[in-house]
Amino acid sequence: MEGGPVLLPVETAIAPGASSRLMLISAARAATLKLANQREAAEPHAPVLMRGAEPFDLAAALPIADPSLDLSAPLKGPFLAEHLGWREAAAAALELARIAGILPAFLVGPENAGEAQPVAPADVAALADAQRLSIATRARLPVSASEDAEIVAFRSADDLREHVALVIGQQNADRPPLVRLHSECLTGDILGSLKCDCGPQLDAALHAMAHEAQAGGWGVLLYLRQEGRGIGLVNKLRAYRLQDQGFDTLEANRRLGFPEEARDFATAARMLDLLGVPNVRLMTNNPEKVAALSAAGVRVIERVPHQLPANPHNQRYLDTKRDGAGHLLV
Repeated sequence: MEGGPVLLPVETAIAPGASSRLMLISAARAATLKLANQREAAEPHAPVLMRGAEPFDLAAALPIADPSLDLSAPLKGPFLAEHLGWREAAAAALELARIAGILPAFLVGPENAGEAQPVAPADVAALADAQRLSIATRARLPVSASEDAEIVAFRSADDLREHVALVIGQQNADRPPLVRLHSECLTGDILGSLKCDCGPQLDAALHAMAHEAQAGGWGVLLYLRQEGRGIGLVNKLRAYRLQDQGFDTLEANRRLGFPEEARDFATAARMLDLLGVPNVRLMTNNPEKVAALSAAGVRVIERVPHQLPANPHNQRYLDTKRDGAGHLLV
């Protein structure tokens, strides 16, 4: 990372001989490891430089980095928090880990790490620039909810995540569409997981838009490739494992060293702009989505509630969204 030392990702590196006595981790992980002189605990995902009594290799570093392994590998330490003089580069590295969907943990200046690839903090920031997004292609796509639908694919040159919009009904500039921002959820959307309400929400949104189209309106479903509130599939499954240990969904994200909410709603605003949609009726229970779209220049003329019945497996999840994240659920 430019502006700092060579960093080797603990989770995905292929460097069998690499080792270092220093690791870069999140403040949340540092707190879990009970660093006696931890200096940086203001934000759970802030960077902390940690020194071990013995060098870490990748095999030893992984259970230190992964809180979902704490019950199976409980003995860790002693560790010491060091002064971090390259904070901007360190924060960019943790953000790059989040974007890549890997643990926010790196060996610092390791021996035998191989050839390094320069990455500047500005390069990481550029990945979050929604203005780089453009329409790649579009096609008619009849779906079970509505035969009158079109799919539009979006991508940027330096991001492999392709977002899509499904436009249901005929676009009408004089009538704001019913819009749903739906973040990808493999477990819920495809596998029918009962731990969340994502699959039923997706299905209900499509049918609501089809009903809207039958009444002369139209709808837009934005399917955003930001699994697990923006932390990636593997980390979401780690969060599930932590939930099985007693943590709620927000606590699990924090314990992994990520923000409670890491989704990028500026991307959704950019997609709507490219579709020529300045005004929306937004299907959501989340006031943060309304605020984020409004801040990005989209006029939300109505918030349409989108609540579905709970089941025994997702009741705590829904309660946490209401009580911990401020979702408007009754």
